Amino acid sequence: MGLPERKARSNESDAYLSHLYLEAGKPNGITLVAVGGYGRGELSPGSDLDLLILHDGSLGNLSEFVNSMLYPIWDKQGPSSLPKSIDYSVRTVKETKEAWQDLKVALGLLDARFICGDRVQFELIRQEAETAWKKDRSEELRMSLNERHQRFGDLAYLLEPDIKEARGGIRDINALRAIQRSEVISINIDQLDEFEEKLLNVRDSLHKVSGRDKDLLLFQEQDKVASDLGLADADVLMGQVATIARSIDYQLNVAWHRYDNRRSKFSFRKPKATNVGKNIGVENHEIIIEAIDPTVGMRAAAKASQLGLPISLDSCELIKGIGLQNPWPREAREDLVAFIGGGSAMERVWEALDQAGIIEEWLPEWSTVRSLPQRNALHRHTVDRHMVETAIVAAKLTRTVHRPDLLLIGSLFHDIGKGSEEDHSERGERLIEPIAKRIGFSDADIRTLQFLVRHHLLLSSTATRRDLDDPATIQSILDVVPDLQHLELLHALSIADGEATGKAAWSDWKARLVRDLVNRVKSAMKGTLVAPEMELNELQKQEAENSELKVSISESSGSFAIEIIAPDSTGLFSIVAGTLNLLKLDIRAAKTRTHGKSAVMTWIVNLDPFATLPTDVKITQALQEALSDNEKLAQKIDAKVKSYAPLPGVPVPPPEVEIIEDLASSATIIEIRSHDRPALLYRIGAAVRQLEVDIRSVIASTLGAEAIDTLYVTEISGEKLSKTKAEEVVASIRIAID
Repeated sequence: MGLPERKARSNESDAYLSHLYLEAGKPNGITLVAVGGYGRGELSPGSDLDLLILHDGSLGNLSEFVNSMLYPIWDKQGPSSLPKSIDYSVRTVKETKEAWQDLKVALGLLDARFICGDRVQFELIRQEAETAWKKDRSEELRMSLNERHQRFGDLAYLLEPDIKEARGGIRDINALRAIQRSEVISINIDQLDEFEEKLLNVRDSLHKVSGRDKDLLLFQEQDKVASDLGLADADVLMGQVATIARSIDYQLNVAWHRYDNRRSKFSFRKPKATNVGKNIGVENHEIIIEAIDPTVGMRAAAKASQLGLPISLDSCELIKGIGLQNPWPREAREDLVAFIGGGSAMERVWEALDQAGIIEEWLPEWSTVRSLPQRNALHRHTVDRHMVETAIVAAKLTRTVHRPDLLLIGSLFHDIGKGSEEDHSERGERLIEPIAKRIGFSDADIRTLQFLVRHHLLLSSTATRRDLDDPATIQSILDVVPDLQHLELLHALSIADGEATGKAAWSDWKARLVRDLVNRVKSAMKGTLVAPEMELNELQKQEAENSELKVSISESSGSFAIEIIAPDSTGLFSIVAGTLNLLKLDIRAAKTRTHGKSAVMTWIVNLDPFATLPTDVKITQALQEALSDNEKLAQKIDAKVKSYAPLPGVPVPPPEVEIIEDLASSATIIEIRSHDRPALLYRIGAAVRQLEVDIRSVIASTLGAEAIDTLYVTEISGEKLSKTKAEEVVASIRIAID
């Protein structure tokens, strides 16, 4: 597998097509031309055979000739290595010139290669294609790339990327070559052959192990591809793919920057640089280094970030090897903070320095997380890119804290502990200490940074897993967070981390929960620990006391909040969850609490695709039917669950169900962490109901493909469960969802 095999496949295809051409009588005025990937002489196992049949219009039986060329391929009469599909066109020279208006045709002809027939005809079309391309179609090419990138996303950061079409993939390598051949700008394409060979090897292996001619690298095939390529595992594979894709994407960004800022070929005067700091200036819309000093690199980075300009490639080369003293001087530390604080403008500067190897010179620990994949449904990015994204979001929150420098540094390094089997927060707490010392922070600031890295998940996990109305929940935060400064930093970091992770892990609903938790902790830190009641307005209390079924719906940031007040009964939670599921409502969160003889429930739901939001009347009717016939509801749920069974899925770890000790004063807490699946909350509630246990409160969150559900349960009489009974509930839930 590799370049020799791809070449051999192309050569064998050439030989077979030439054979068919000879059998057809070698008609005059006909030329067989390989274009696209076939034209480059590299065919993957699942590639199409891209063929142009060029003719001069003189052949009377052209259709018979074309059929004689194509039918043997369609009938699979050729060599086994021959591609099973063919993408062909039949054109005269004139028609080919007209087809150049189609960008895809024009790009394919740049790689045109003679197979057999009239070579003079081929040379004419090849030379004219080259000349036509030099008329500069770069803007058209850029629009095409942008549209494709929008459709297929970033190869470096997707969990299941398209190796060919995604940003930074094989098609972008061909685009870079096309830009170079336009001669409008000069770009460095020295590494493209190496990048292309590696990505094509991945593609070849994917076609081989999957038996498909598609280029989507799915979860279930990543380990197989890694093994086929002799790599340790899928993480190594995806890390290599991400590194290559980032390099390709960076080269594209550089190319477009040079294109946008190119000087006229008739301009011979070099523009004078504008000085913007010690030994740094702006020239041709780039930051340049005019002279070397010990801290010029970080200063240039800070200025580039704050001005929203890139650093020139030549300047990146000048920075390499300068180094920084240990500990860093204050200027360098403050420039690092300014660099990170540039927000979204920082990303381009960081990527340039990262590609040049400078980030790892300044921060050697970065090498352990560079292009490290995170193969779970919550994260969009590699570990390093996620931390950069978190710092970008944190830059918007610097006004909310009293130490923005610690927020920015903590955001940039909050996941530095990832990359081993050890808990990443605990490992990160150790790793941040030498980093912070080298950067030049005081001992007190280092302890604060260690706290942030160690506890960056504390607020969000507590807010979504615990009952905020329980004083023990607030106390659990007070036991960890020493003061208001640490709390406000942790709150801002939680927001930045969540928003950088993506919508699957962060929402307005979750942000409100975290904010509510922080406000309660703040009140307690001021010396008043309030044991809050259930936050019900007077109307809700009255309706709960009426002990009647009532449903109301409101929109909540693109989702829908359904409030249900119903007479409390054993199994009510599972019945409501099951009913909403049958109404094609995707439950994203739930919070319930009993009040008197009724239960007050709030369900945050999204609509299933193509579903319409049911009215409150329809929901009420469905609930009444389910409450009157539990067995019928169960049968409908089972049928719906079975309908999902044929659908493929990725391997997932078994669910975790555990009893949380010492956090609730009057109820037993059971936490369930599992992969989301149809009717999950119904199954959990039904498992509890069959043991005649009362669910007093539920905090349920679905984050992407993972669900975290916390139950506060009691005996029917209101007491906490005995240890034996609690273990029975845990076992019942495990059986129901495993």
